[in-house]
Amino acid sequence: MSIPNTSTSVVDGHAAKPMRLIILSGLSGSGKSVALHTLEDLGFYCIDNLPLFLLESLALGLHEGLGDVFRYTAVGVDARTCPAELSHLPELIQSARARGIDCQMLFLDAQTDTLIRRFSETRRKHPLTRGDHSLAEAIQLERELLAPIQHCADLRIDTTQTNIHELRDLVRSRLVESVSAKALILLQSFGFKHGVPHDVDFVFDLRCLPNPHWQPALRALTGRDQAVIDFLDASPQLARMRDDLERFFDHWIPCFETDGRSYLTIAVGCTGGQHRSVYMAEALRRQFERQGHRVMVRHRELP
Repeated sequence: MSIPNTSTSVVDGHAAKPMRLIILSGLSGSGKSVALHTLEDLGFYCIDNLPLFLLESLALGLHEGLGDVFRYTAVGVDARTCPAELSHLPELIQSARARGIDCQMLFLDAQTDTLIRRFSETRRKHPLTRGDHSLAEAIQLERELLAPIQHCADLRIDTTQTNIHELRDLVRSRLVESVSAKALILLQSFGFKHGVPHDVDFVFDLRCLPNPHWQPALRALTGRDQAVIDFLDASPQLARMRDDLERFFDHWIPCFETDGRSYLTIAVGCTGGQHRSVYMAEALRRQFERQGHRVMVRHRELP
């Protein structure tokens, strides 16, 4: 399964921009339709559930220059594809890249109980559900069928705690927006009592720091309120933690950028996700923005 060599596409005497191909896969209910529709809204020519033997022909056509309408193409691939064909997907991706196609793969995942809840809420049938398969069994079967292609994904997003609007923002920021030398930073505050986020590169625990929750006047406020900010600014421990984190990222983010990372996800957590973690996420946001990074901030536990 390979794409033969052909001449470089030329437009008006100049080499044309490389064709862009995004392959979107993942578990049913994880948000593939949302991601594909987002790409379509952004000008991609989108095809859902394309058989892989046709994907090979499409990749060849992109290399030869199908025209501007196909310059940005996104293809959905799921477990309905023959397992034997799925095993050839990594080979096809590498072959496309070798011929100059800007090919990326996005894989969406979510926890099983979340997928079951989503199917229950929408009352839709899982594509692998059969008379002898429960919904949970169909989801497990789908995980097994898609396991061979997960490792070749350039980007994996766990949507367990991500809503539709957040997923759209992630797709736009990670796959579509122009890439700069500075990495996109995704900051998230959270509460440990509600669970640790799954899809992050770094997790920092702030529970050892003074807690505004125990101050009656501050309990109902958040880390964005000035009274809480003043309380935490007065803490030598918190100032040291903030300085240590800033020095850590000052040193290591350039190393990740040099290694080709275009985004990093950072989670900071406290007990409830209301005071200390929100304060720290906002402090780090200001530092990263001063350094020229694009920054997205999500306070998971705040309305």
